[in-house]
Amino acid sequence: MDVTVDVLGPGYEAIELPMGTDAEGEVVATLVRRKGTVPAATGRSRRAVLYLHGFIDYFFQKHLADFYVELGFDFYALDLRKCGRSLRPHQTPNYVESLSDYFPEIDEAVRIVRDVDGHDTLLLNGHSTGGLIAALWADKAKGEGLVDAVFLNSPFLDIAEPLVMRKAGAGLARVLRPRFPKAKLPAGVSDRYPRSIHRDHEGEWEFDLEWKPILGFPVRAAWLAAVRRGQLRLHKGLDVDVPVLVMASTRSVRPTRKVLDVTGADAVLDVEHMARWAPRIGRHVTLVRIDGGLHDLVLSAEPARTRVFEELTRWTNGYLPARGRPAGG
Repeated sequence: MDVTVDVLGPGYEAIELPMGTDAEGEVVATLVRRKGTVPAATGRSRRAVLYLHGFIDYFFQKHLADFYVELGFDFYALDLRKCGRSLRPHQTPNYVESLSDYFPEIDEAVRIVRDVDGHDTLLLNGHSTGGLIAALWADKAKGEGLVDAVFLNSPFLDIAEPLVMRKAGAGLARVLRPRFPKAKLPAGVSDRYPRSIHRDHEGEWEFDLEWKPILGFPVRAAWLAAVRRGQLRLHKGLDVDVPVLVMASTRSVRPTRKVLDVTGADAVLDVEHMARWAPRIGRHVTLVRIDGGLHDLVLSAEPARTRVFEELTRWTNGYLPARGRPAGG
């Protein structure tokens, strides 16, 4: 494996995962490993967590890794193909034509976590689009014993538009996809949310504005069509066979020229969609709502952020005890 010091500094390692080629050329993913994570036989934790980021995103939340390590988990995060650390100059940022395109790098990351680094218990943690991808992958992997529990932080389970606009947008993406897969759709991503979290604007967090730009990346026809196919599959019902925790804010806010204050709410997705569709993910789903939570709940201001970690600690201790397999799994 090609292991280097990660951009987050000496405490982290980056492992490049070659993923072959596609129509744009060479493809890689990047597994970020908290330094010090070693095979369980040497006395480290037998529990690990693998984090999947969302759209126009990458792993930068070091305090999330700190939380998991303090809880007794070794920490890993995957920058998916064409995102963050894995984005190459010849590629269209954050672009895929099927969400299953991400499955090979998740498979390889899980292999490293389990077979190379020796962990026997794995929590899969997905945020936003990464939450949708995590749910679909866990459904595909059911019965294989690869994952022991799933935590979804504000998962992208539906398009945050009224029904008519959801159908129109998805229909336009579906029509354009065969001939113009990279066509830019008029549906844009508001800059209010990234401004509210970046420390150079109104927030408290530092992240790379090349990988997670304030103005975002264009929404492409094939990407949106892929997301919609994944969502509709989930709406019909998945069969994830391990405990699932879904967390969402108690309210959403839609940024407009008149509505500039997006603090204390999800300014990206509709949290009621998450509550509606969460039960379709699997056999055992817990839903927790966080008052004052932002879209990425772990970036919320206090006291919401503390409550996120308290709820996650309680749920994790119940379903992923330090020894043995999870209760109900």
